[in-house]
Amino acid sequence: MKKAIVLSSGGIDSTTAMAIAKAENYELYSLTLDYGQRHKIEIGSAKKAADFFCVKEHKIIVIDLEQIGGSALTDNIDVPTCNHLDKVPVTYVPARNTIFLSIALAWAEVVGSNDIFIGANIVDYSGYPDCRPVYLEAFEKLANLGTKAGIEGGKIKIHAPLLEMSKAEIIKKGIELDIDYSITWSCYNPHTDGKACGKCDSCKFRLNGFREASYKDPIKYFT
Repeated sequence: MKKAIVLSSGGIDSTTAMAIAKAENYELYSLTLDYGQRHKIEIGSAKKAADFFCVKEHKIIVIDLEQIGGSALTDNIDVPTCNHLDKVPVTYVPARNTIFLSIALAWAEVVGSNDIFIGANIVDYSGYPDCRPVYLEAFEKLANLGTKAGIEGGKIKIHAPLLEMSKAEIIKKGIELDIDYSITWSCYNPHTDGKACGKCDSCKFRLNGFREASYKDPIKYFT
């Protein structure tokens, strides 16, 4: 059976990407990064997703990006409730996808996988530069230039199946694939009672997606 490394944050996008990989008959290896994010609650959702899809293995790797900071998700910076889409927001974590994909690439070589799935999206997203097609294409080239697998002919492929889908389209696809979205988490700034804030960009995209898809969001919100 062909194997896939799936980057899993426990959110809608990564969980739907995992469902797509499973539907394409990949054996799933789920990779979650505990990078010092303020919304660590998402790691629990990633565990639930791994159980839901009966993955072959789920790794949770700790990397302390709090030491670098520079993001509202890893530093003492307020999570904004209004994003100016003409600039990269403060929720951008410096080089996050490059770091995550590099770790996924290393694990792919070890387990003998040529396929890495990421839930990157350029439609309903906050404007992160490391979600763009040109970036993913460049990383795929790097992966094939800088690995044993790449130079020996086992070409590495970066799959971003949700790249040009709206959040509503992603949700509809996930429901078609029988995902239970109550196990997922999106909020950047969870309330102390464990509810989503409903105000951050990620919550807004999620809520709008469910509304446009004509489904009720199954998680609880503080507002």
